[in-house]
Amino acid sequence: MHQAGDDVNYSPEMAIHHAILSLLDQDESYGYELRAELERSVGPQWGQLNIGHVYQLLERLKRDEMVEIVRCEPQPRRTERVIYAITDAGRQELAEWLETPSPPSTGYRDDLYLKLAAAARAGESTLRAVISREREALLGELHALRTLAANEKDPLVALLIDGATLQIQARTELLDRAEHTAGQLSQPVRKHQRHQRRSAANAQRSPFAA
Repeated sequence: MHQAGDDVNYSPEMAIHHAILSLLDQDESYGYELRAELERSVGPQWGQLNIGHVYQLLERLKRDEMVEIVRCEPQPRRTERVIYAITDAGRQELAEWLETPSPPSTGYRDDLYLKLAAAARAGESTLRAVISREREALLGELHALRTLAANEKDPLVALLIDGATLQIQARTELLDRAEHTAGQLSQPVRKHQRHQRRSAANAQRSPFAA
């Protein structure tokens, strides 16, 4: 469990480091095996993991005493295979993570939200063009995910692909709503509202205001 002031910050890799702990909770393992098992368990939609990144996370976990090296196994014509095991502190961290609800991975500071806001300020034609490009990209992602789901035999991986599909569908619905109200969202309305707020603020600062 982390105390205030602890130098422990895995974000945005927090989910991966917890996934490593969950695998080590089942059995001892090493970097390449952990990477292969992570990729197999979460599915192809997650993307490939860099082995160097996996070993960086293992080093951080070892530094924070959540995992430990239990032995090194010789390999012919290769460096020794370093075997890791979870510690009691790692099990406690894993248990707390499993018991804590997960917020959105980026909170609500989403790049798409900022892009829609900027496009709306630029005017209706810019907003509609951005919506069109974003929707086209999302539909491509959606097609790829549905292709993965159709060929997936592992029910857990299929469920995770469904989760990714639902996220894409939610973003597509947001774009649909933005397109439907593009005229209201675009610059003229926003500029008028900004002038109103500025006038109200100036009136409050005026020494002659009631």
